[in-house]
Amino acid sequence: LGYAATSTRAVAERAGMRQASMYHYVSGKEELLAELLESTVTPSLTYARELLADDTAPAENRLWELCRADVEVLCGGPHNLGGLYLLPEVRAERFAGFHAVRAELKDAYRQLLAATAAGGALAKSELDLRTDLLFGLIEGVILVHRSDPERPASAFAEATADAALRIAGVRLRHPAGG
Repeated sequence: LGYAATSTRAVAERAGMRQASMYHYVSGKEELLAELLESTVTPSLTYARELLADDTAPAENRLWELCRADVEVLCGGPHNLGGLYLLPEVRAERFAGFHAVRAELKDAYRQLLAATAAGGALAKSELDLRTDLLFGLIEGVILVHRSDPERPASAFAEATADAALRIAGVRLRHPAGG
């Protein structure tokens, strides 16, 4: 069953509780979906803010680390929650909070890319395009992960981060002696 066809009763039963008990935690399946969506973005945004504030590491390394960590969040859990992004219902105004957090995360990617040597040399339109491609690759792992959920998330995350930097035209800077 898909999201639209799933009742709150079915959700409650799957969670091992009565429907009335579920309403103690959430007002309905829309709120539950909003919480699940935000849970896929908020950890990455928190980490992105830390990486933006840390100017001791090269921007190239911080961008790679954000890509790696974001893929781990999207693919590391027991359920493919990132697949929820693909639901048509997610376009509704009810999910504006998720879209705002997601937009802030995308902007963090843009800021880190702009801080790299390669990104700093790009015109605004090219920087925007590279950001779209980079962010699209990261979110696109949802589809790849769905086709092979047994693939270890950590190896998948590192390979995706490597690919993301190549798409962005960024070369990873290794610390001296590293």
